[in-house]
Amino acid sequence: QVQLVESGGGSVQFGGSLRLSCAGSGYTSNRYCMGFFRQTPDQEREGVAIIDSDGNTDYVDSVKGRFTISLNNAKATINLQMISLKPEYTAMYYCAARMPTFLCKWSTVSARDFAYWGQGTQVTVSS
Repeated sequence: QVQLVESGGGSVQFGGSLRLSCAGSGYTSNRYCMGFFRQTPDQEREGVAIIDSDGNTDYVDSVKGRFTISLNNAKATINLQMISLKPEYTAMYYCAARMPTFLCKWSTVSARDFAYWGQGTQVTVSS
């Protein structure tokens, strides 16, 4: 059974940085796509950054240059380094995975394509 556990959320001020991690276990394939989504109470869950098992990445336009996703295959962990944070980034951030797959671009996947989800970690950015 695939399990994902996020960590690293918290509260920061405008312009600050945070690093989220997602530790995975029980993977059913070595071909996967993993990433982070975010959601606020009044918005649908939206994608942020994804990475495949080869380390290829994709970002939504709003976070390019601010967020960096990375993969530690040996530890089955992904990380999301977030810098220059803005209040509009305040949300619950979720880790997600889909496997087996070769598709890992925002032009080909969305939240409904991910079968496995973590419990979420809150990120709050104050002005």
